[in-house]
Amino acid sequence: MSRLLAYTSPARGHLFPAVPILCELGGRGHQTVLYGLSGELDRPRALGIEAHAIDPRIEDNQIVDWQERFPPRAAASVLETFAQRAQLEAPDLERAIAAHRPDALLIDINCWGAGAVAQASGLPWALYSPYLLPLRSREVPPFGLGLRPRGGPLGRVRDALAARAVDLVFRRAALPSLGPLRQRLGVSEVHSFDELLREAPLLLGLTAEGFDYPRADWPSSVRLVGPMNWSPPQPAPEWLDELAEPLALVTCSTERQRDRRLLAVALEGLPQAGISVLGTSAAHDPETFDPPAGSRVVRFAPHDALLHRAACVVCHGGLGITQKALAAGVPVVVVPFGRDQMETARRVEFSGAGVSLSPRRLTPERLAGAARAAIELREGAERIGRAFARAGGPPAAADAFEELLPGAR
Repeated sequence: MSRLLAYTSPARGHLFPAVPILCELGGRGHQTVLYGLSGELDRPRALGIEAHAIDPRIEDNQIVDWQERFPPRAAASVLETFAQRAQLEAPDLERAIAAHRPDALLIDINCWGAGAVAQASGLPWALYSPYLLPLRSREVPPFGLGLRPRGGPLGRVRDALAARAVDLVFRRAALPSLGPLRQRLGVSEVHSFDELLREAPLLLGLTAEGFDYPRADWPSSVRLVGPMNWSPPQPAPEWLDELAEPLALVTCSTERQRDRRLLAVALEGLPQAGISVLGTSAAHDPETFDPPAGSRVVRFAPHDALLHRAACVVCHGGLGITQKALAAGVPVVVVPFGRDQMETARRVEFSGAGVSLSPRRLTPERLAGAARAAIELREGAERIGRAFARAGGPPAAADAFEELLPGAR
């Protein structure tokens, strides 16, 4: 059997999806090693995964796009952070390879330095993406702007101009530091995020067609294996039965964003519409919210235990909570605040599994209307849940990864 090393970025939403893949591979007899967020390593260790912290300086370099008001500048800020982290990831993964002598590598899509080292190492390697794959397609708009698919000559012109703008932001924000790093490692020059992703021999997309846009020109390296909806197991809270139905689960991101307003507006608007609220404030202090009688706000709660009670989920559009809700057959209201969330919102609309509401239009009345509309879309959510199940999950991801290993047919 082989020794496999996974390297992840400092985010729970990127660490947790790697865990079920490694558990599946470990169950097949492979030795598994995980590098990730220091405060979350006891949980994978309890599952038999050897776990180590990434360089603490990487954790210290947090995404600060929430400080930017201008969307292109916010996007550039994220890319700059990834490129800065890459300078530390590269030697960190080189040390890990020297210490563990792995036979293959599994790399987080946001770890650009680790990906470059993997490419230079000569080892079999794969990228995994906990968000929608930002690969170019003749059939899909360029990723990042949340554009609706549009055919015909005007659509092609729009998409070409948008692709040029997206690539320009990447080149200006990322390449001044990422380019010299890749050159030092002796790997190919890239000019766009799309080119960067196509370097990987295997690219695991943790979603499924039916939710993502269908397309005929996926690269041969891509496998869509469905979401990896693992989180640390926790019992349902004793107070859950005190909340009346219908119940909306309203979640904020675990990484700081401008989504505090989402929970505040939900607490004002949904109870007035007869929908009780259970809010998880995550990166925000739950004591700063004032829930009305019959609703509650906590920092964290076990989403798996809550979804069976939820009539809908209201969220910022992180793919993790969005797909976890849909996998449970629960429709979604997405209010996207940035990053990849506009793309998630479009897929929710496209799949008929929920509703999107612009943060510029976020009011108590509009959010209540969106929640009522989403509740009527449970059939669409259940259909997407079945598509996720058909994609295969951890066994499908492990099958694809094993095909990379020495001796695989």
